[in-house]
Amino acid sequence: MSISLDQFESQVIPTLLQYATVPCLSPAFDGEWQSHGYLNEAISLYADWAKSRPLANHTVAVHEIAGRTPVLLVTIEATTPSSSTVLLYGHLDKQPPLGDWSDNLDPYRPVRRGNRLFARGVADDGYAMFSALLAIEELERNGVPHARCVVLIEASEESGSPDLEAHLDVLSQELGNVELMVCLDSGAHSYDRLWVTTSLRGVLNVDVTVDVLERGQHSGSASGVVPSSMRIMRQLLDRIEDSATGEILLSELQPQIPMSHVTAARQVADAFGDVAGQEQPVVSGLDLMGADAAERILRRSWYPTLSIVGAQGLPDSSIAGNVLRPSTTLTLSLRLPPSCDPVAAETAVVRALTTNVPSNARVNVNAVTASGWVTPELAPWLRTALEEGSTLAFGNEVAYAGEGGSIPFLAALGQRFPAVQFVATGVLGPDSNAHGIDEMLDLDCAVAVTNAISHVLAAHAAQGK
Repeated sequence: MSISLDQFESQVIPTLLQYATVPCLSPAFDGEWQSHGYLNEAISLYADWAKSRPLANHTVAVHEIAGRTPVLLVTIEATTPSSSTVLLYGHLDKQPPLGDWSDNLDPYRPVRRGNRLFARGVADDGYAMFSALLAIEELERNGVPHARCVVLIEASEESGSPDLEAHLDVLSQELGNVELMVCLDSGAHSYDRLWVTTSLRGVLNVDVTVDVLERGQHSGSASGVVPSSMRIMRQLLDRIEDSATGEILLSELQPQIPMSHVTAARQVADAFGDVAGQEQPVVSGLDLMGADAAERILRRSWYPTLSIVGAQGLPDSSIAGNVLRPSTTLTLSLRLPPSCDPVAAETAVVRALTTNVPSNARVNVNAVTASGWVTPELAPWLRTALEEGSTLAFGNEVAYAGEGGSIPFLAALGQRFPAVQFVATGVLGPDSNAHGIDEMLDLDCAVAVTNAISHVLAAHAAQGK
């Protein structure tokens, strides 16, 4: 019982290629998403494909709330007596192109190279609905029972899922008694086995603006008299991060790492090498952070970090004049440890940026947070199913690791369903380039993940039989 690459080719690729051409940016990157209509175009494409599937008893609905991005809900009724629901999650909103893609590649013109498909959104997370439904179809085609399944595809994940909670409130009755949650939006350190995510960092996005002038002034007359907005910004950032080491200085962002995760990082490093470092396209001779492979795994999955991901007020170098600029705006992305309290973290960061500001400059801060997540302990049946699923689908045993990114949905569901079992997995392995240029979906991996999840769904229905 398994789906072949040929099946995936014929049944999924044509629609996935259409989706790849749609610039359905997440709301954080397209303030006019409603008038542009790309998110609705993508969700309609998905809904039409889902309606066409040969499932015994399923319904497809697009749920809309005024002013919020839509959600697609595909409900597949149980083929065995069951009072529980399996919720399978993905999203279809995209990150922006980021920059110029490599020669002959384009974010919205899909290119196939062997069994790899290049386009924005196909791996993060356009494939998810197709894999979820094919996994269920494979069970029905072979007469293998499954519980009631709900496939939920949202459209604001890349913005931190700001619309999801409102939808979950409305859909609580339709979701039912969620007993198992499968998230298909996570990462993998290799393409030769099923990787199951044990934790995810939270994220705190901050726009901070330092104003010193009403308008720019000739640097010959203003410099040395008016403090530079960039210099003040540097002083503020020094309150958060040690610029020499990259260590975060605020205690609110530094919870203790559980020893079990420290041990797991060492085990992954011993078995697979420097997985966190070796996949980075660094310049020749660059010294990586972290003392060894295990520490780098923890730095990526449990350490707080600061990245400056955007700026305003800085003219392009080709047109930069000798002007003392009136203001500087930076967009900060702070990754938070999985168990970090995001409210306490936001409060500490905002306080550091706005208290006793150097030179009494004017500072404005806007912050948005998303919680991290630590998986609950896996039930014995689920651990066995994941091991068997990986062996059957990939030919190798399952592996477990923390991831450095954020999936706000997992934390939201964990709060609503505290007893639920979670499986977070995905296809974002080496060179997948999620959020970067040249995003890529490894089709063989997508097929194998689909087959592994199909086995997990069968095992879930077989409990107690």
